Amino acid sequence: MGDVVSLALRAVGQILVVGLVLGAGIPVLFSAGIRAMAYGAGGDAETSHAPGHPVGKVLAVVCFAVVVLVVATGITFIVASGFGKTLSFEHVVPAIVDK
Repeated sequence: MGDVVSLALRAVGQILVVGLVLGAGIPVLFSAGIRAMAYGAGGDAETSHAPGHPVGKVLAVVCFAVVVLVVATGITFIVASGFGKTLSFEHVVPAIVDK
């Protein structure tokens, strides 16, 4: 009985971690990209007209690229499941394979 409870608690913990990473982590990463875009746009546009920081623009592009990659992978997983296939990460790059 103790093994079953331990196994169930471990599974609940894993679900919690994945839910936090995908459920809250992706929107946080997107908002970090928005914040980096603001940093890359420069100072107060109305008063100082300071040039933007290139680091902010690069960081924003990286954040947005990761978000788009995660969303595209999720959509691919859903579509592959609908066609009776599965998404395999066997060779690092995701591939659609038969179940």
